[in-house]
Amino acid sequence: MHQRSIVRIGVPLAVAALALSACGSRGDSGTSSGGGTGGGGATKTVKVGIIAPLSGDLSALGKGIQHSVELAVKEANEKNKIPGWKLETVAADDEGKADVGKNAATKLAADKDLIGVVGNLNSSVSQQTQPIFQAARIVQVSPANTGPALTRGPDPINAPKRQYDTFFRTCTTDLVQGAFAAQFLKDQNVTNVATINDKKTYGQGLVDAFTGDFKKLGGTVVAAETINPDESNYGPVVSKVAPSSPQAVFYGGEYPQAGPLSQQMKAGGLNVPLIGGDGIFDPKYIELAGAASNGDLATSVGAPTEATAAGKAFLAAYKAAGYAEPSAAYGGYSYDAANAIITAASKTLASASDVKSAREATIKEMINVTFDGVTGKVGFDEFGDTKVKVITGYKVDAGKWVAVKTLLLSTDGKWGDLPQ
Repeated sequence: MHQRSIVRIGVPLAVAALALSACGSRGDSGTSSGGGTGGGGATKTVKVGIIAPLSGDLSALGKGIQHSVELAVKEANEKNKIPGWKLETVAADDEGKADVGKNAATKLAADKDLIGVVGNLNSSVSQQTQPIFQAARIVQVSPANTGPALTRGPDPINAPKRQYDTFFRTCTTDLVQGAFAAQFLKDQNVTNVATINDKKTYGQGLVDAFTGDFKKLGGTVVAAETINPDESNYGPVVSKVAPSSPQAVFYGGEYPQAGPLSQQMKAGGLNVPLIGGDGIFDPKYIELAGAASNGDLATSVGAPTEATAAGKAFLAAYKAAGYAEPSAAYGGYSYDAANAIITAASKTLASASDVKSAREATIKEMINVTFDGVTGKVGFDEFGDTKVKVITGYKVDAGKWVAVKTLLLSTDGKWGDLPQ
């Protein structure tokens, strides 16, 4: 998770993406048909799995992931995208926890009709689920994992090496998000910061990426601290950071901890903005932080969904479908992830007698997938990463996240405005 001086927002965008991460018990899964078959003829069943936190602190993001996949499957059935096959979804709750995710992935992988999985939300959970889907030869497409090591190995900058050929993602990584956040703060004349992270894969990785780029731009990190995600009293860490007088606090982690941290910072006399990544970009953050969130900042993958034609169409279809929860930060990425799997499967299932026999070909077909999605031109590079690298900076203003700046990282490593 989910998860930058003020300039104009790129509004008609050629690259569309989200502003930025159903109920089930632990490891539970549910199945739905996802709509009609668009003309009939469906005689065989193929399933798209969903693995995300459908309960617990991060369920606001997980439910958006689930329903967005359900929408993609519903539409695919209505359009008969895979002739002779009926698509269904099956959802598993990982609770945002690595051990629960491992069990949920094992259960999903045992389903003989499963062709691919959308998830996980948390990079730390994906570290546990990747080997399971790899062993079962099932495509996994994350709409939210930003940890660079998941696709590029333990030394993602100097010695990138693909870890699992079954793993892909529609969102960009923390190497891009950290660099953007550093530039975002520099543009607002912030020259020194304190960093705090939750010790988890996502939070620590995001802080590391940000720190390197912030220092390259001449910035200074005046304090570097950690919290335990199970704690709720952040007074001790605020007391450690406050004497260094940072102009901002960069937090690596997610909104359940970031919101209370922001509130306690201000109450403890550290009255500076908290800035985080896509993991805090959710209305829940503002709800948890209260009035203390005003002026806080976040970076998130993609461009604001509502600012693009493709995004508006997706949001309208989502609303019309009547889901109880919003699509949230990763809805568009989840919708595109599901459609990437469906696009590959439409090729490989055409002559397949069963799903399991088509899994290997589906993995190989993913590299050929290309289409105009909600998040832009969907496609994957040799590491399984998205080819589109777009980040947006947001600021809390009057109790709402407001987009401040959206930039595209080009292939030559330079930031620029999105094409109009």
